[in-house]
Amino acid sequence: MSTLQAITLDQVVDTDRYPLSDPESPGYEAVVARARGELAEVGCTVLPDFIRPALHEVLRQECAAIAPQAYFDVETVNVYNIDVDAGLPDDHPGRRTFQRGNAFVARDRVPADALIGRLYGNGLFQRFVADCFALPRLHELADPLSGLVLNVVRPGMEHPWHFDTNEYTVSMLTQEAESGGDFEYCPHIRSADDECFDDVRDVLDGGGPPTRRLLLKPGDLQLFMGRYSLHRVSPVRGGRARHSAIFAYSERPGVIGSVARTRQLFGRVLPEHLAAEGRAVRGDRLLD
Repeated sequence: MSTLQAITLDQVVDTDRYPLSDPESPGYEAVVARARGELAEVGCTVLPDFIRPALHEVLRQECAAIAPQAYFDVETVNVYNIDVDAGLPDDHPGRRTFQRGNAFVARDRVPADALIGRLYGNGLFQRFVADCFALPRLHELADPLSGLVLNVVRPGMEHPWHFDTNEYTVSMLTQEAESGGDFEYCPHIRSADDECFDDVRDVLDGGGPPTRRLLLKPGDLQLFMGRYSLHRVSPVRGGRARHSAIFAYSERPGVIGSVARTRQLFGRVLPEHLAAEGRAVRGDRLLD
């Protein structure tokens, strides 16, 4: 039995600061208003100690226990996660390549009764996240592998500059690196209608729009507009890997990753991916 099976959401989440079950309360409205303001201004908001500090070690241990199941493969990638030989012009930012050395534990290997599994499917949590993003509701990804994952960045590795496939990224650091492993991003560097290739190229060349850095701690909840903000995890140093849970939601039901992208991230695909190929549910025409 999981350590968390016998305790309630109120015992897991600091509901004094984040009253998930009371959306009409002034406290809830204040948290949501602050989150919306920061998301609109800088594309990201962090809710410190969303998980009660007494459970931080449980959070770390549960995720550390499944981390060895991560699919690990060092790949040459670009920020769009498309073929690096896609026939792009020489000055296109997609021509810049990086070594991606992070790994993912797929959703079907995350215990449903683990803390992150319970949060991902919890209706109160989903409504709270949707409210913070100013959406009527959010849907769990229909993808059996990528809806909820654990991201593992081992010492000496990094998760280089990239954009997310899903519009709304919700994540939680579960284990800090000894040093490095910083989350860095360029807010709102592109939109659904404009790739802003020049700005992206400038960042990759070491200039361009300013880069922000977050000092995240285990148990902090991060809400992020990852489809429109270029971001990375800097190289991890020391003897401890960086672990973070990623809760992926979408405005639209039925979202399933492409066969190529799924195989890249998890080293395998399932019948659901094969069946969905060619009829992907997408809301824009961005490269990735």
